[in-house]
Order: sequence, then C-alpha cells, then structure tokens
Amino acid sequence: MSGKLYGVGLGPGDPSLMTVRAVEAIAEADVIAYHSARHGRSIARSIAAKHIRADHIEERLVYPVTTETTDHPGGYKGAMEEFYTEASARLAAHLDAGRTVAVLAEGDPLFYGSYMHMHKRLTDRYDTEVIPGVTSVSAAAARLGTPLAEGEEVLTILPGTLPEEELTARLAATDVAVVMKLGRTFTKVRSALESSGRLGEARYVERATMAGERLAELADVDAESVPYFSVAVLPSQVDAERPEARERGEVVVVGTGPAGPLWLTPETRGALAAADDLVGYTTYLDRVPQRAGQVRHGSDNRVESERAEFALDLARRGRRVAVVSGGDPGVFAMATAVLEVASQKEYADVPVRVLPGVTAANAAAARAGAPLGHDYAALSLSDRLKPWEVIAERLSAAASADLVLALYNPGSRSRTWQVGKARELLLEHRAPDTPVVMARDVGGSGERVRIVRLADLDPAEVDMRTILLVGSSQTRAVRRGDGEEIVWTPRRYPEA
Repeated sequence: MSGKLYGVGLGPGDPSLMTVRAVEAIAEADVIAYHSARHGRSIARSIAAKHIRADHIEERLVYPVTTETTDHPGGYKGAMEEFYTEASARLAAHLDAGRTVAVLAEGDPLFYGSYMHMHKRLTDRYDTEVIPGVTSVSAAAARLGTPLAEGEEVLTILPGTLPEEELTARLAATDVAVVMKLGRTFTKVRSALESSGRLGEARYVERATMAGERLAELADVDAESVPYFSVAVLPSQVDAERPEARERGEVVVVGTGPAGPLWLTPETRGALAAADDLVGYTTYLDRVPQRAGQVRHGSDNRVESERAEFALDLARRGRRVAVVSGGDPGVFAMATAVLEVASQKEYADVPVRVLPGVTAANAAAARAGAPLGHDYAALSLSDRLKPWEVIAERLSAAASADLVLALYNPGSRSRTWQVGKARELLLEHRAPDTPVVMARDVGGSGERVRIVRLADLDPAEVDMRTILLVGSSQTRAVRRGDGEEIVWTPRRYPEA
C-alpha cells in the first residue's frame, strides 16, 4: 500500500507556535522533506528540529535558483517547473514504497508556500492531509499588537512582486493590507505605499516570532536592511486616530459611477477611505461604504453651490473632504460647482482634486454594444441651468453634423415635454428608424436597457434616471444569433 502525504504547516517561526497536529504528523512520518536554498540551511527544518528523530529519512529539496536570473532554456519558470517535477517524483518514490512523507512548510502549507507545488502533483494519487499553520500575516499582527481587520473592513494580501502600478491601485482601494515577499521588492512597495497615500499608516515586521525580530514604522526602514522574511502591514483603521487639526486640508471631488461599488475606481476607493468628511447628495452618499470615524453630510440634489462652499470651508479647517458625485464628476456633475466656488479669493489656498468616474453615457453604451464608437456629442436636456432655446440650437447643430448624441437629464416629474420636442428636432435630421438606446439605472437594481426606433421614442418612458443614446446615420442595430440586439457605430465614416 502507498504511504500517506502530509503537508505540515509549522507556523511563523517560533517552534512553540506549531500545532499539536503538526507535531503528531511529524512523529507519524517515515520521511521528513523540506525545501532549502543551495546553502543547505532550511528555516522549516530549524523550526521542527526537536521533533525530527535520528531514524527519520530526510529529503532536502534544494531550489536550483532563488532569483529570476538563470541560464535555464525555459527561464526562471522553466527551471522551477523542472525542479518541482523532480522533487515530486522523489517524494512519490517514498510514497510508492509505503512510507509516510511529511513535507514541512513555514507558515501555512497552502499560503504562498512551496508545498502547494508538491500537493498539486501528488494529491490525486496519494492519501493526503494538509495541516494548517499560523501564517506570517497573523504573526505580524500579533507582534504589532494592533487589530488587523475589524467589522466590515476588507483585508487584502499582496505579493510584493506585483508591478508597482498594480500595487498602488490595490493599496489605494483596500481598507487593510499585508504585503508579502519584501526583500528585493521593498523599494517598489514603499513607493507604491507613498503613491497610494498609505505610507504614513504602514508598519514593518521582520522575522515575526523568530530570533532577530524587528518592528518599525515602514517609512523609517532602510531598504538595504530588508530580508525576504518581512512584511508590510496596513492595520485596521477602526478607532485609528484621525488628525483633528491640520494646517491645510483638501477637497477631492470623486465620481462613484452610475451605480454601486462595482463601478468605483481604485483611486476613488482610496480617496473615499482617506476622507474625514463625505459631502454629497444623499442618494450618492448611500453608495459609499460606512467607515468608522468619518462624518457624512448629505443634502438635496439642488444645492450644489452651497454644498461646494460647505466642503471648502471644512477643508480650510484642516479636514480631508470627499465631495461625492454620481457618474463622472466633470460631466454635468459636481466638479464644476466645486471649482467655481474654489475660484473665489477666500478659497484660493485650498487644494482641490478631481478624480474621474464612469459616466452614464459610457455605462449605457457598454450595455448596448458600442454606439459611441465614432464621434459623438453629450448634451443635457435640462433647462434648469440654461434656456431651452440654447438646448434646441445645440441639439439641431449636433444632429445636422451627424454626431451620435448622448442626452443626459432628459426628463423628470417636473420636466415632461423636452423629450418629445427633442425627438421632433432630431427627426428633421435623422431617419425614423435611427436606433436609440434607452438606458435606465444602469448597474442598479432597476436596470433596464432597450433599443427603440427614433420615431417610436416615448417620452412617458423617460425619467431623470434615464440616458438616451441617439445613433447617427451610420449606427447599426443588429440582432445576433442568441436573439440579443446590439448597437454599434462603425469607426470608418463613408467618404463624401
């Protein structure tokens, strides 16, 4: 009969943190296997040393390379694949001979460890048991003595080997994070933390629970001193102290996209998480997750200037303020209102940033296909801030230029006639069968996207949560084999 395979998690380094089951598995094993670099020293073996007997057969699995520099014809990946295949074959020979094999793994066997490569190659052929261990993530949090994640906070674990831009985006978007595999990646990770605005929160833990353990503020750590067995930690922000007074705050105008969290960008998530105060129309504020310590200031949708002034006054008192807008804040939304007020002399020293979001036109176009594939114009049909005569003139001009049209704010309970009038103007320049995308509440629970002929556009079906995309003379509506109708505008325009 074949022997049994154990993947034994040893914990973060302190032998006293090994589980009882890990000790039992080592005692039951005939063969003790562990990975090491060419120098032959194995941290895994050193952790379990007092449980390894003289009659144990030891299999030392020596990595052929520990950096990505290699002359192997398959490169680093090829060299490692060949190594794992050969190492698995050596373990399989013991298992076929009826011996029980325990593969030692620092931390947890299936958490960024080498054991998993043995596991994937052997578990379908042999009886296997994986024994979990305390990870370096848990050990680091314990040694820092601070909560890692609390309540509804999201913990993100990242390998430092990711590209810097990817690290920056993920660090900006998450609540709590641990970055593994520092060593040579430390400088890049530090830069990503700084770019994401999180460097001030970051803690450094080296060799948690081992001899030589070091804890520090990450910003103070010398890159030349950082070993592989270290992690960067962004701990829980629940109950974290937020500065009560800064010399100068800032206002960040953020777009939440057309609906909920799926439409937020990583940059926007980071700005929302870092804010002391959130200011916005209550409907849009409801899309933003609740965070401890933040203050929300909701208001009606029609007080944009007052809202902007309120946000800037908060920033003058040293607060970090996020003004929350739907869609993209620069497209018929809050960015203009904030910048208009910020241009006044008394707010000249308040920093203001605008972060983009997915605007309704792009969201609706994606749902329908690609109606904005060529030149297009965006117009608001609301006559609350400009006369209808101006709207009608621009609508006719854009229609006569054969542009696809994205019509924002087409109607509301108090504005019911504009869509019908717009249809009349458009039919002076467009064929009755011109495709029109009617998209309501894209991304929300009430999403409804329909494609109708321009002549059949019914004003009664249009409200403030609807956007209309009106095709050009070249826009096509095609019903595909699955019955779904798509709309697209060719990028090539016919020559005159």
